[in-house]
Amino acid sequence: MAQPPKRGKNEPEPRPIIIKKIIADGHGGHHGGAWKVAYADFVTAMMAFFLLLWILGATTEKQRKGIADYFTPTLVEMRQKSAGANGPFGGDSIIAKDNYPHKPQQTGTKSLTIPKDTTGGAKEGASALRSNDKARFQALKQKMIARMKADPNLAKLQKNIRFTETREGLRIDLVDEADFSMFSLGTANLLPDARRLIGEVAGLIASAPNAVIIRGHTDALPYAKGRTANNWTLSTYRAEATRQALMENGVTSDQIARIEGVADREPYVPQDAYDPRNRRMSITLAWQIDKGDPSAQMRDDIGNAINGQGALPEH
Repeated sequence: MAQPPKRGKNEPEPRPIIIKKIIADGHGGHHGGAWKVAYADFVTAMMAFFLLLWILGATTEKQRKGIADYFTPTLVEMRQKSAGANGPFGGDSIIAKDNYPHKPQQTGTKSLTIPKDTTGGAKEGASALRSNDKARFQALKQKMIARMKADPNLAKLQKNIRFTETREGLRIDLVDEADFSMFSLGTANLLPDARRLIGEVAGLIASAPNAVIIRGHTDALPYAKGRTANNWTLSTYRAEATRQALMENGVTSDQIARIEGVADREPYVPQDAYDPRNRRMSITLAWQIDKGDPSAQMRDDIGNAINGQGALPEH
């Protein structure tokens, strides 16, 4: 074996060679792919959820029913008692007749049960009631307009009665004008023309099966300081006076669902809280409720909590 060359006298002593092995650790904790899969599933689920919300908000009830019907299982004839039939596979198709060697006492069904309604909306009974109400409301409106046109004393008041379909039902507004007031200033005393107008309305709605809601409205003009009365009490007293006038003309107490005074909180002319048209009485014929449908009652409660406002139809 060869000997290393001898080191010279002035040569430094050779340094040892050190070999360092570095083993890289895995990066699974931070750079692994498991969390990405979970995150992708989460994002997909959220996308599907918001897509569902968008579909519910952007489609009509008829379109939603069509979508629901698309995903409804098809009505098929199922195998009863699942005993098979003759043949190499014990049955040739799902609609084949069974052929039992023995006939045990078993029960079963040959069809899938498909829900009658998959829309989640109003049921057939409620829809029929709503359709009947719409037809009745339209007929009442036309009849009232015809009566007022035929009577010269009422014809001049035609501009003071308005019909609006809302979430609650058909709202009949009896509206003040600059030259017409239903009540004496600052009181709940009905003036003759207003009493006659309420009598005509009562004659129309007395025979209707719909509940009646009465609301009193005022403008935003405040009372003088030191007086105990205010717009809240005034609107309530006027609603009560309207109720009495309706009952004097044929409306029964059972028809009255409630009376309310809302002061100036629901102005007819939002741009001007002092406009005389904000002083008005609202007589609402409520939508009928299907007593056998609990969801209809819930929808009615929500509708009562949110008083829908709509554009006034021309008449």
